Amino acid sequence: MNSQQLFRRSRLQLAAWYAIVMGGILSLSGLGMTRVLVQANWVALEREIESIAGTLHDSLEPILPAATDPTDVLQQILPDLCVVEAPCAPNPSLIQRHTIGISDRTTYYIRLFDNQGNLLAFSPNQPKPLSANLNPAPWQTLQTVDGSRYRQFTTIIHSAAHTHVPDEVSHEHPSWGYLQVGRTLRAFDAERQRLRWILIASFPLILGLIAIASWWLSGLAMQPIYQSYQQQQQFTANAAHELRSPLASLLATVEAILRLPPEESEQVSKLLPTVERQGRRLSQLVADLLLLTSLEQDGTPKPLQPCCLNDIVADLTEELAEFAATTDIRLSHQLPDTEIHVMGQESQLYRLVSNLIANAIQYTPSGGAVIVSLATRDRSAKITVKDTGIGIPAAEQRRIFERFYRVNSDRSRTTGGTGLGLAIAQAIVQRHQGHLSLNSEIDQGSTFTVSLPIDL
Repeated sequence: MNSQQLFRRSRLQLAAWYAIVMGGILSLSGLGMTRVLVQANWVALEREIESIAGTLHDSLEPILPAATDPTDVLQQILPDLCVVEAPCAPNPSLIQRHTIGISDRTTYYIRLFDNQGNLLAFSPNQPKPLSANLNPAPWQTLQTVDGSRYRQFTTIIHSAAHTHVPDEVSHEHPSWGYLQVGRTLRAFDAERQRLRWILIASFPLILGLIAIASWWLSGLAMQPIYQSYQQQQQFTANAAHELRSPLASLLATVEAILRLPPEESEQVSKLLPTVERQGRRLSQLVADLLLLTSLEQDGTPKPLQPCCLNDIVADLTEELAEFAATTDIRLSHQLPDTEIHVMGQESQLYRLVSNLIANAIQYTPSGGAVIVSLATRDRSAKITVKDTGIGIPAAEQRRIFERFYRVNSDRSRTTGGTGLGLAIAQAIVQRHQGHLSLNSEIDQGSTFTVSLPIDL
């Protein structure tokens, strides 16, 4: 399986898991919100029924007589109700509707029972068939044969003629009777069904949008990993290429030595410097790779110590002056009068400045100049390495700190180097919580600036 297939498969798995998790969360959220809305409507419906029952209770209780046969009284008080065992021809007026407190008789129905549980009167629109026996439970949900549902509330009514003594113990029922107010659940069930269909219909759409978003987000999440994998592949290829050249030269030289006849043994001493040179190049490459790996690892760093940048810049300028003189390059430094100290590891800071100066010398033609300056600005120490070399194209400046990357590979191989100098310098600067920047123009030279926090 190649890398493209591997990352495509990983992206698909990541998108699938994201879609499953997000779909589950949104589904549970949708079901929870639907349940909350249905429950809120249910509570509001019961409060409305209870409020209407309370209004009727308060309207009827003061005028109900304590009579054994209240049929005539009920027909006068509630002319729009049907009395049991009497013709039912209601014709309510607007005033009577308002008095009773119910304006929508198609939604609500009323039933009145005496204190023995006998049905006395009922609304013409009560659901059928409805039992004539009293069920004193406060709340009931009824369902007719056609599937219609009703919510019914039962409350006790006392007559004005009944006087209740608090300490009186009586086995008689103290109430005049019972009032039942019912409401059809047609609108409630329709709203609940509408919410259910909205949830069912919107789920595939939402799931599709989640799948699209999951694929896009997984691509964003996999992008840094894919880039890191590509960089690792590129590094492996570059490392193999860098190792192959000195190894091939070394093996060719050894093979030439082995093929020399005994009478030409004096030629061995002439070929051994080549073997030594290629061996040193391999050793330096391996040492640089190990150093770069140790700098980029998250291991426990060594304790930092105060380091004088003045001494580092002065010592390296003096050490590399001979190397610069061999190519007719003028190397100089500019140091402040006061010493500048930073917290760090002196060996790494030496390697940092050394790499920058050596890089400037290598890419500066004969007769040029390299100036190393040290200054302070904004609580930071600034080390600037400026050369009058060939410069770096703008398109190449982003990649200049990559491992084994060379702007001019042919010239770099002529002057030596492993292609890891700037990568090591960048790693050292990052380890010291600093910043390394580049300013360069073609045929105008380059300026590398290192910013390090000052030890106050």
